[in-house]
Amino acid sequence: MSIDDATPNDWDNLGKSWHKLGKKLEDVVNNPSHYNTGSVECIDAIEESMSAEAFQGYLKGNTLKYLWRYSYKGKPLQDLQKAEWYLNRLIKTVEK
Repeated sequence: MSIDDATPNDWDNLGKSWHKLGKKLEDVVNNPSHYNTGSVECIDAIEESMSAEAFQGYLKGNTLKYLWRYSYKGKPLQDLQKAEWYLNRLIKTVEK
């Protein structure tokens, strides 16, 4: 079985055994390791490379992307949480 074939139950079981070993699972919604290399997080570099308006469009697009496909990938809760993350980031940029 590959990691892509894991069911929600498989992930739950992995989490329980991982915590027994005293290790923390990666937070794939709020802080995925593949988006942070060196001292710069990818989202911050993207923001710095764009105008405020363009960055808001990027955040809106990602929110819509995760809402659009949440029921098709087999991890609906995770995709909805990612949509929420991008929406919250968009709200923060509008509040500035």
